[in-house]
Amino acid sequence: MTTAVTSPATGLRRDKHPQPVKVRATRSERRRNLTGWVFIIPAAALITIMSFWPMFQAFLLSLQTGRGARLSYAEPLWSNYQRLLTDETFIMTLKTTFIYLIIQVPIMLGLALVLAVILNDPKLRWKGLWRTAIFLPCAVSLVSYSLVFRTLFANDGFMNDMLMGLHIIDDPINWLGQAGTARMVIILGLLWRWTGYNMVFYLAGLQNIDMATIEAAKIDGASSWQAFWHVIVPQLKPMILLTAIMSTNGTLQLFDESWNLTKGGPAYTSMSMSHYLYELSFLKSPNFGYASAISYVILILVAVLALIQMKVGDKRDA
Repeated sequence: MTTAVTSPATGLRRDKHPQPVKVRATRSERRRNLTGWVFIIPAAALITIMSFWPMFQAFLLSLQTGRGARLSYAEPLWSNYQRLLTDETFIMTLKTTFIYLIIQVPIMLGLALVLAVILNDPKLRWKGLWRTAIFLPCAVSLVSYSLVFRTLFANDGFMNDMLMGLHIIDDPINWLGQAGTARMVIILGLLWRWTGYNMVFYLAGLQNIDMATIEAAKIDGASSWQAFWHVIVPQLKPMILLTAIMSTNGTLQLFDESWNLTKGGPAYTSMSMSHYLYELSFLKSPNFGYASAISYVILILVAVLALIQMKVGDKRDA
């Protein structure tokens, strides 16, 4: 608020501007801020204690060497990481894990997207039944479905019996005893279990797409494929990015299928990095320092690939 005052020297009137007043936080505002911190601090403390502190301890452990509990800091400190470069088994598990990643993730996400579009058709009957049937494998126990696939692809299992009954093969195939077929069985198992899981994410994204945009594209002469590729997919990019990051992270940390389906065989050719880490820690002479170094390599790969996917896939800030 301004007030008019008269200058004693000139007799002229001029406006006087008051000094700005500092607005103090009211008692209710301070109480609200305090309430927010009361809710945040316990959660932050739990995350720090249960996640970040073990990660820090694991990093310190990766700098140590020895067997069992008899550990001491290595000389030089990075010797465990240096050993990874010459460990043929680790290099093989790294290559195998990336084979699963490169083959399985694109096929799974593409199939999940196609299924989501088909099951989102308002004219389709029994949609609830089909959606439930495709999602149901995700609810099956990891150990249970791995054992089922192990039985299906056994030498005297259903797959060999069916192929021989159709006269496609003459002799049983040792699916789990050969490197190529063992990897293929793991990939098939991953596709069977996780495709429906990702399909649900795409179905949720499709609910937010205005059907008028698709109808407008078809009125303009776009085919079903063109409407799918140029209208639906661009609007699902955030969801595609999310599922790509989650699927990549899950594949890099793959353990259950490698352990339960093939036991890492034959000769470590189907073993994942997490499976190798487990064997180093608990099955062989325990080497927790070297196993911790492998865990940090997995962490770095997950972080780097997630960052690359976010930079490539998310163009909102471009």
